[in-house]
This record gives sequence, C-alpha cells and structure tokens, in this order.
Amino acid sequence: MLMNLQVRDFAIVEKIDIEFDPGMTVLTGETGAGKSILVDALGLVLGERGSAQLVREGAKRADFTAEFNISKLGLVKAWLSDNALDLDGECLLRRVINADGRSRAFINGNAVPVSQLKNIGKMLLDIHGQHFHQSLGRRSVQRDLLDYFGGLLSQREEVATTYSTWIAIAERLKLLLNADADRASRLDLLAFQVHELDALGLTDGEFDTLNIERQKLQNSGRIADGITATLDALIDSERNNVNDLIAKATRSLGSLSVFDQSLTPLLEMLNSASIQISETTEALRRYGEEIDMDPQRHDWVEERLDALQATARKHRIPVGELSSLLVQLRDEHDELIHSEERGRELEIQVKAMRDEFLCKANALSKVRRKTGRKFSTAVTEAMAGLGMPGGVFEVSISQLDEDSARPYGIDNMEFLISANPGQKAQPLAKIASGGELSRMSLAIQVIASDGSAIPTMVFDEVDSGVGGGVAEMVGRRLQEIGENRQVLCVTHLPQVASLADHHFRISKVTDGKSTRTALQVLSKEERIEELARMLGGVEITAKTLEHADEMLSGARQKRA
Repeated sequence: MLMNLQVRDFAIVEKIDIEFDPGMTVLTGETGAGKSILVDALGLVLGERGSAQLVREGAKRADFTAEFNISKLGLVKAWLSDNALDLDGECLLRRVINADGRSRAFINGNAVPVSQLKNIGKMLLDIHGQHFHQSLGRRSVQRDLLDYFGGLLSQREEVATTYSTWIAIAERLKLLLNADADRASRLDLLAFQVHELDALGLTDGEFDTLNIERQKLQNSGRIADGITATLDALIDSERNNVNDLIAKATRSLGSLSVFDQSLTPLLEMLNSASIQISETTEALRRYGEEIDMDPQRHDWVEERLDALQATARKHRIPVGELSSLLVQLRDEHDELIHSEERGRELEIQVKAMRDEFLCKANALSKVRRKTGRKFSTAVTEAMAGLGMPGGVFEVSISQLDEDSARPYGIDNMEFLISANPGQKAQPLAKIASGGELSRMSLAIQVIASDGSAIPTMVFDEVDSGVGGGVAEMVGRRLQEIGENRQVLCVTHLPQVASLADHHFRISKVTDGKSTRTALQVLSKEERIEELARMLGGVEITAKTLEHADEMLSGARQKRA
C-alpha cells in the first residue's frame, strides 16, 4: 500500500508530505484548491508524461516521491529483484521534472528510465479519473476493461504477437507474388546493380580512410615544412635548439647534485626529457621521409572518392550504407531466382500462422464470453446498489470474420445497458443521462478492479453527477473496497466523505503575492466542520453542524 507521498514545487503546491493509512481515505476541499493535483502527482511519480509547465513558478524543479509497503506483494518484490532494484524490502519511487522540461526517474535510489516507473506502477496503484466516463463509450476501452477484469491481458498479447507474425509473412508473400509479375525486368535490374556494386569493390571503412588520406595529401607541403621547422627547433638549429639547451641544463644541475642529493630526481627528469626529445626527433624524421607528395596518388584518391559518392547519390543513400545495400540487393536477387520455391515455403508458413492465430483467437474468444457473462452479472448487481434498480448491463460479443481479424482477436465487443426495467439494452455510448453514465462508470471501474491484485485504488471525483441516497451508495461501495484494499478518493460529496476511515482537507492559501496548496489531517471535530461546509456552503449554521455530526456518527455506527 501507499505509505507516504512527498510533493515539492508542483503547480500551486509548494511542499506537501502526506502519510497514508489502510482503509478508505478521502480528500476534500473547495473547487480549485488542488485536490486533483495530488492525484496528478501520483500519476507523475508512476511514470505519466510531465512537462516544464508543471514546475511551480520560480522553482528549479518539481520533485515527487512515493513510498510503498510491499511486504505482501510478491510480484513487486520479484520484479525489483529481477531488475536489480531491490533494497531491503523497500519500494521508494521518485520523479524529478526540471524547469527546462527534462525528467529523471529513480527506484530505490537507482536512476531508471521513466518506463520502469510505469512498469512497477501498474502493480502498485490504479487511478480511476473523473473523466473516465467520457472514454467509456469507446470499444477499445471496453475491451481493455473486460480483459483486465478476466486477467486475459497476457493471453491477448500472445494473440497479438501471433497476428503480427502472420501478417508480416503474408505481406512478404504478397510482395513476392507481385514481383513475379515483373520478375524478368526486376532480375535484370538487380543483376546490373549487384554487378556495379561488386565492381566498385568498396571495403569497410574505406571512405573514411580515403578522406583522411586526401586531407593529408592536400596539405603534404605544409606538413613537410612544419616537420622541418619542428626538427630545427628540437635539434637541427645551430643555436639554442632544445636538445642543446636540455644538455646544458643537465650538466649544470649535475654539478649541483653533488652538493645536494635532493636534486637527483630533478636531474633524472631532465635526462628523461632528453631521451624523449631524441625519440621524438627520430620519429619526426621517419615521418618526414614517408610523406607522400605523389600527385598521381592524390588524383587517384580524388577519383576514388568521387566514384563512391556518385554511386551513393545514384542510390540516394549515404556512402556508408553501400555495403549493406549490396547485401540487400543480393538477397532480393537470390529470392527472385528461387521465388517459386520461396513462394511455396511462405504459403506453408502463412497457413500455419493463420491456423495458430485462429486457434489462439478462438480460445481467447471462448474465455472472453465466459468472462463477459460474469462481468455482466457483477455490474448489474452493482447498478442496483448505485441507485439503478432494475437496470441491466450486458457485454455483447459477436465474432468477426477472418478478413476482419485484428491483433486483439476475432471478437466484436460492445457494452449495452438498460437503465430502467422494460427498456431494451442499448449501447453504453448512447446513454443520455450524465448521472447514469457516471454511476455506470463507477460500477464498471469498481467491478473491473476486482479482477486485479493492485493494492491501492485511487478514485478522482468518480462520484460526480450523483447525489442524495445514490451518493451514500457510492460511498458504501468504496468503503467495501477499502476493507480489503487501500482506497484514496477525491470527492465533493459529504455522503461519501462521512464514510471514510481518514479525512484530509485540501485548501488554497495566498499572501497576495503567491498561492500555495495546504493539506490538513482532520480530527473528528474538524471533520464535522468540513462535512458542514460541504453540506451548507459558505454559511455554516448550527443546524448544518448538527446534520454533519449526525451523518458522521451514523456512518460510524453502520460501519461498526
């Protein structure tokens, strides 16, 4: 479960450090106080995309740290161990976003790619956003929810992998068959191109080597003059050459070392310098003798470079890719020569992969239908508990034909709902009532979450659009989840807030120059005041406080 969240310099948050407990925790506050900012902070520490605009004005960076208790999470422990990120049973995630937009991620103090935060985050925490109902009508989202509920994601991934392999081989066969139509002319062109590149005789690294040699040949005169001048300064000059000066200094220091042995190491350094000067001189003489100033060699190098560049331009590729192009053209030429044999091989492979895909897709479809019935029953029951008695939820699954197969399988899936008794079930996307859609969204999210082992659920104003008795039903459902998991809920409904085990209030504080978000853990008396504010608005009367006290006490009694 989530134990601690630290946020620094994020949006209007200057500094927040929150300790979390098991059970159901609610976060409440005025609109715009920053309730959802904390949910966003959790998303960022778990690898969601961030930008420089998220950094608090005037700050150098935004910093997010989340600590999780993983003592009962075997999969998380195994993942950390497999990635060499385990540290005495700890799980500390950190994300830093700099004001220039650069982002860094850490797991247990180790720098990691942001994608690693996403990978481990999926096992630690699940965020259900307030706008989820807006995407709930999309079939891709519905399919993901059902497969998530049924634990079918890995099976679906196998289907997708098989599908990709099948399609890739089918495309190769298609290209081969299309090539057969113009096979003769293509073979002639390929034979010519292969011969041309073979005749070029390009070797690995030759282009770079020739460029270096050209630069040397073009400047051979300057190099020779420079070598002569250097040798003159080192040894050839009759006066004040380096060799004579070092020899003179060596003799002088040698006579002094007789009187002070501490000068001996310095004398050895001068002797070493003299040896190095001699070796350098000999190396420079040999280099000067080997300088190639042959104009014919210079012309050959220029012609060779021109030929390489002309061939590369002809094929519209860099010179460095000519060798790989030759291999590619040879392979294509060979494949065309043996196209009939290769075609028969590809046809066998295509059929085998098609059969394997259909086998796996049908197996997935069978499990999906079973999961769909279970999911339909569970969501229908949840609807009754959320103020929609008599409503019916159905997962409609029909089979696609083979030509319409997709990476996710051969199922055409859609969520249907009848909100009222006697009404025919209609696609979820056509529901007109925002309140009904919000409740359906909550029911589906809660039921789908039952199919996972994620220990912490975050609900960001998923109760929007409901009120009254339905709001209490929503709160009780979240409370039920909190009995087995940790639940964090951002809410504006007092009926939901009164049912929580723990209550935080988010407020906005300003000194006229800057604005920041503050967080407070509420005592029982403070909870009553906050519930009264949520019930009564700006003016809180004794009657409102009494109602809030009654609501909180009633929630405690029902929970007991």
